[in-house]
Amino acid sequence: MRVNYHTHTFRCRHASGTEREFIEEAIKGGIELLGFSDHSPMPFPASYESSFRMKMSELDDYCNVLTSLKKEYASDIEIHIGLEAEYYPLYFDKLLDFIKDYPVEYMIQGQHCLYNEHDGFGSGFETTDIGVLKQYVKQCCEGMKSGKFVYLAHPDLINYVGSREVYRSEMRKLCTTAKELNMPLEINMLGIKTGRWYPNEMFWELAAEEGNRVIIGIDCHHTDMMILPDAEERAREIVKKYNLELTEKVELKL
Repeated sequence: MRVNYHTHTFRCRHASGTEREFIEEAIKGGIELLGFSDHSPMPFPASYESSFRMKMSELDDYCNVLTSLKKEYASDIEIHIGLEAEYYPLYFDKLLDFIKDYPVEYMIQGQHCLYNEHDGFGSGFETTDIGVLKQYVKQCCEGMKSGKFVYLAHPDLINYVGSREVYRSEMRKLCTTAKELNMPLEINMLGIKTGRWYPNEMFWELAAEEGNRVIIGIDCHHTDMMILPDAEERAREIVKKYNLELTEKVELKL
């Protein structure tokens, strides 16, 4: 790995290690470009508090720390400031308005929940509900079409265990949209390392059929996960098995 855009910080409440420690590990491992993309704050109602993202009040510190480290390590590694965010219809425009005055350079889309989180369903919960699968695809596609994301993280996150034919039919729509937008889809190394239901080979077979571009993301939550040779090897095996078009860098935008 020379490039990784998918790195978290302790602010998301389920990661550990300081930004400096992540950077030092990345340099040791030969990474040349490191993007931080912690779970984005969301302008939710005061009555709801998410359990897996930074608070609105923490974005200041996140950006200030990374801006400082970006300058300090400029001769050793290229650092970029990003966020991982969902496409939540009720809050997406408010989120964009909130972050516009911060030095956020890019966003990756990770659709962890459906609808608007507080009124929806977690994408990782096992389900046979076709409606859940359809909603996941719908929101992923709407998010990609917004033009605000550089790639779709763990696109195979939805844990649908129903009909194979239904899965292929619905997820093909996601792949088709990504292809039309020339948006990379991420093969997620955290899923490999921790033995999750993704990467889902049925999905990557579809991605190959549609000719999607792919990118490998570490999804790093802890310093000892910055360099994962076995997981990287497995990710590259998926690329090779399905003859996927692998891209390393993306154009940063917001």
